[in-house]
Amino acid sequence: MTVSRIPYLSCEPFYFAMERRNIPVYDVAPSAVAAAVAQGEIDAGLMPLSDCFHLNEQFRLLSGFCVAIIRRAGSVMLHSKQPIEALAGARIGIPGEAATSFRLLQVLLALKHQLPSVDYVTREDSNDAFLLLGNEGLRQRHGVRGYPHIYDLGEEWYQWTGLPFVFARWVVRKAMDPKDVAVLEDTLYTGLQDLADGLFHSSDARDELLMHPRDILAYTQGLRYFIGTTEQRAIDRFRQCLEQLQIQ
Repeated sequence: MTVSRIPYLSCEPFYFAMERRNIPVYDVAPSAVAAAVAQGEIDAGLMPLSDCFHLNEQFRLLSGFCVAIIRRAGSVMLHSKQPIEALAGARIGIPGEAATSFRLLQVLLALKHQLPSVDYVTREDSNDAFLLLGNEGLRQRHGVRGYPHIYDLGEEWYQWTGLPFVFARWVVRKAMDPKDVAVLEDTLYTGLQDLADGLFHSSDARDELLMHPRDILAYTQGLRYFIGTTEQRAIDRFRQCLEQLQIQ
């Protein structure tokens, strides 16, 4: 089988056991997963939630495996020159790998903050604010010079809805051999068990993320990897928001 990997710290537990199970994985940016699925380049992988709503008929969701946050994302941050309520008509830079995070930002600005006519541009364009996510979001979590206002999108969502937020779910090709699917499910469970047994607790510092072991522990304690009742409510609420805004 061919498995895609989103190369973010938040997703790492799923891949702990894949090497010893001889399952090949290939790094794919979140925004590129849907295309890889549609073109048949992967058999399974994490897919951004917003793309799961338009899942290729050849694929299905794999159990309840997901990447979700409880109250704070910690790595999905809007850095702004002005307070968020002053961003009407602003230019906001979006990184190329953004998928669900971009949709979440659109929902929050339009429905929570009631901001009209925001102009979304690329990350390289001049801007009044910009979005960071994943490992780059973690590296810059304490702020960026010239952008004094920082907003955690997970926290923004929780304050508005009282719900967690699901960023991605696992999908698998329907035509995969059931035995391979069972191996993959067991491998994912094993990776999550490694996390539960304290792999992050004894982790070395991650210099590329500017994180000490205690930072990694605090970050991972805010994550959830399986969908429960509140996560499903959050998924339904987010989908309703996208439909309200007519966002595909």
